[in-house]
Amino acid sequence: IAASKGYPESYPKGLLIDGLAEAEASGALLFHAGTRLVTEEAEGSVSSGGQRRFALRPSVLTNGGRVLAVVASGRCHDEAVRNSYFGLQHIRFDGMQYRRDIGRRFLSKYRLRVAILGSTRGTSSLPVLEACASGALAAEVCVVLSNRSAAPILEKARTHSIPAVFVSSKDRTREQYDAELMSVLDEFSVDVVLLVGYMRILSNGFVDRYEGRLLNVHPSLLPAFAGGMDLNVHQAVLDSKVAETGCTVHLVTREVDSGPIVVQKRCSVLPTDDANSLKTRVQALEGVALIEAIRLFRACRGSLFPPPTLEGSEAEALTYAQSGVSIDAGNQLVQMIKPFAKSTARVGTAASIGGFGSLFDMGAAGYSGEDTLLVGSTDGVGTKLLIAQQTNQHKTIGQDLVGMVVNDVVVTGAEPLFFLDYLATGHLDVSQASDVIEGVALACKQCNCALVGGETAEMPQMYSDNKYDVAGFAVGAVRRQNLLPRLESLCAGDLVIGLSSSGVHSNGFSLVRRVIAHSGLDWDSKCPFPSDHQFIKDELLRPTVLYVKEALTAMNTGKVKAAAHITGGGLLENIPRVLPDHLGVSLDMSKWILPPVFAWLRKAGSIKSPEMLRTFNCGIGFVLVVASEDAPNLLELIRSTNSSMHCEVIGTIEQVDALSGSGADPESTVKADQVLVHSIKW
Repeated sequence: IAASKGYPESYPKGLLIDGLAEAEASGALLFHAGTRLVTEEAEGSVSSGGQRRFALRPSVLTNGGRVLAVVASGRCHDEAVRNSYFGLQHIRFDGMQYRRDIGRRFLSKYRLRVAILGSTRGTSSLPVLEACASGALAAEVCVVLSNRSAAPILEKARTHSIPAVFVSSKDRTREQYDAELMSVLDEFSVDVVLLVGYMRILSNGFVDRYEGRLLNVHPSLLPAFAGGMDLNVHQAVLDSKVAETGCTVHLVTREVDSGPIVVQKRCSVLPTDDANSLKTRVQALEGVALIEAIRLFRACRGSLFPPPTLEGSEAEALTYAQSGVSIDAGNQLVQMIKPFAKSTARVGTAASIGGFGSLFDMGAAGYSGEDTLLVGSTDGVGTKLLIAQQTNQHKTIGQDLVGMVVNDVVVTGAEPLFFLDYLATGHLDVSQASDVIEGVALACKQCNCALVGGETAEMPQMYSDNKYDVAGFAVGAVRRQNLLPRLESLCAGDLVIGLSSSGVHSNGFSLVRRVIAHSGLDWDSKCPFPSDHQFIKDELLRPTVLYVKEALTAMNTGKVKAAAHITGGGLLENIPRVLPDHLGVSLDMSKWILPPVFAWLRKAGSIKSPEMLRTFNCGIGFVLVVASEDAPNLLELIRSTNSSMHCEVIGTIEQVDALSGSGADPESTVKADQVLVHSIKW
């Protein structure tokens, strides 16, 4: 799209557009949007009567923000992109602007279509075939062709369920044969062609047709030993007494083995080598080199040759934005989130962002002195992010991120003081990122934890455009005498208070997504279990509960002996992390309310009870271990702090030797090393 200067804000109109005929002559199609056709009188010839004649001359002027669309086709997506830019280069009007990244989102998801031409075993093609099959290479080999009907490379293709095509050269000129090859390649919409042991010289027409998209692997370090084939090359290497050899992947041009080098891989020539042993070692490098060349091809947007330019035109000056990183978008995001961060200010910091580092005054926050310990934690949200991204709902992700981190900090008895976030993406969507960070700030404010900084990393090709990942970091402080767990005070007979979860929180979502897919549902399906949300996506995106206020209120009484945040590993693995080896915990599952989502997940996924309890929180997001005589007062205190928080005594601390689940139904009683869960009912 050719746009007016200043668009989408105010822009001028009535500017003369040149080069339209030349653009159309280049093969491009032009679609007029913000244009206007005017007709002017141009001075012409003089009549026999002495009168001056005038001709009508049509002109096209700009008349809108989006002025013209330039459309072009090509043999593949990448060539079409290049051709459209080539057509655009002919068009000129004052202040014309246009994007330099068309097709980038498509390319980030696109699997490159590869064809292989071979005449022999095609051993070097095997790593490519396997990398494509495993997904390690964002490409697919869509056809393998050979000039020999019995070539083993064709059988390799069939083994990998790839079309294998024999094209006979009998009674055909080179040009006729290559025309047939091109016809087959066209049928498969090929992006790039690899020559792997192909024993024919290609016609000029074929080479020109696939310019920049035709790669050959040669068994030497070109330009040395160019023109040779197979064992003859390796023998020539040995005869020359060189210390090093290898392979070269190069672009094919009209002159044999002289095209631009794309990748070279090296190995030493050993004193014990003969031609066959050297071939074996070089051949092992060829597959690696081909894979690297294909990746380079993708990185160069579909051609290892630069796009065409107008003769005599200057090369376009590249910018960071054209590479996929927008500094302006990053600056815009910072301005948008500054008020969010400022709203989290607390004693010790003003919570301002934008500097090189963030300061926190420990003394002002009441934590000066040698008895103060700092507690740090970091975490992410995991594959719950995929649901947010696929449903375009990002506002709750911030609370998930904060909850996963500060809940871990408070387990030690520490007060979370400040928080930093990290967001990485392939393309910075300012609105999307702002939603996430606004959620971070709101959660920090609830915890009296200042959001003092963060990092937004825009990394094209590292992530696809619509994907992002987040990580959070928090620092808290605790007086040494208040540090948890107090292992020496824990004993059999202590009680476990469970604080309810809101649902799945932020762990186990790889299994959740598998169950959803297995059930034939999608995120917009209605909840197949009781819920105050209509759709599955809303139920699963319930944010992680923040336990900071309730936990610290209880801990400040000095009556809490230990605490645990129930995350990955569930009840079976998180509670033992704060117990000495000789103690365990017996949990009575009838003592708490099980959110319906867990019973549905278990049934829909045919998940066994032990797997449920070591994957999900199963309704309990945080636990406190207290003396039996202190439990009633602490329960009342927690409920008075948050009347909507369900909390109950859900178990007891026992000697490990006293925990026994032998002989019980494994679906109603689950025994792990230091945990016994009984009275299980789904």
